[in-house]
Amino acid sequence: MSRRGLWTDVRLRAAWARGDWGAVLREYRRAADISQVALESLIGMPQPHISAIESGRRQVKTAEVRARITEGLQVPQEVIDAGQSAAYGEWEPSPELRERIAHGHRTGRTDLRTADWIGEVLATQRRAEDEIGGIALWPVVRSQVDAVTRLIPGTSGPAADRLMLLAAEHAHWLSWVAWQNKQRGPALAWLDVALGWAVDGGHSDMASWVQRVRAYYCRSHGDPVRALRTAEAARSVSGLSPAAAAVAAHEASLAAAAVGERDRATRLADDAFVQAARAPEESDRPGWLYWLTPERASLHSADAAYACHRWQAAADQIRDALPGLDGYPRDRAHYQDLLDDALRRVG
Repeated sequence: MSRRGLWTDVRLRAAWARGDWGAVLREYRRAADISQVALESLIGMPQPHISAIESGRRQVKTAEVRARITEGLQVPQEVIDAGQSAAYGEWEPSPELRERIAHGHRTGRTDLRTADWIGEVLATQRRAEDEIGGIALWPVVRSQVDAVTRLIPGTSGPAADRLMLLAAEHAHWLSWVAWQNKQRGPALAWLDVALGWAVDGGHSDMASWVQRVRAYYCRSHGDPVRALRTAEAARSVSGLSPAAAAVAAHEASLAAAAVGERDRATRLADDAFVQAARAPEESDRPGWLYWLTPERASLHSADAAYACHRWQAAADQIRDALPGLDGYPRDRAHYQDLLDDALRRVG
């Protein structure tokens, strides 16, 4: 793998975002599978100095040393920007993002190789968020939004539409992390941005997904009536793929259960399961729905059964699907708690 390619590693990028130079060197060596001695020739620094930085006995204080490490490790520009701009640590989307999108249909041609690479990085970050944590990755992902949207004014047609989808994927991820950290206003602001980009780019699956996420926010914030209305809006978007239709129906089923419409909730849950079964392979689903495996679809059915107070059905479905969550510790803990509670209620 090239040195630039190593920067798709989420732990390495998270270390950079934190400005932890010792961790940057350690994580780079781990990703590249090289020793401190091998690192000497890359950054022009003797092994004892590398060891001292990694252990914390020596701090990186001068611009010269920072530049030597940055150049030697071939840190991509958007990663450098994440560490240098205070704006990337802010919760709210900046006005400049909207301004760039407003000029997205000018005539022009743009080299999309950077966007392709950022898309690959985002896919890696989505999978690692459960382990690394969104806060550590926030400045990096925020910088990627800037990198993507800077390309948009120079593009037109399908290329601009493609960039808008990539920007929307970043925005909804940022919204999710903001919501998890109780930044409710910024979370909704990022969702608004994501929805606008999805609609402008003609991406129905993303437009539906963003509304589905908003429905979840409403439901988790104690407003199931608005959640149901919003989830139904997500379902009504035309041209949905089976996976996108499945997650919208799933959210609608939980909202219906929350307002006491259990028969409706059950019908919606059944529809969600059938739709998910039409996209059993990851290649059948949008990138942000990589996680909607058959096991996850079963857990969604269990969610609905639990919400409808069908405790035994919920327990049986969770028990069968739980082994599929071994790589997702937070999700596994959540469903283990649901299983334990359902079994207690069965008596």
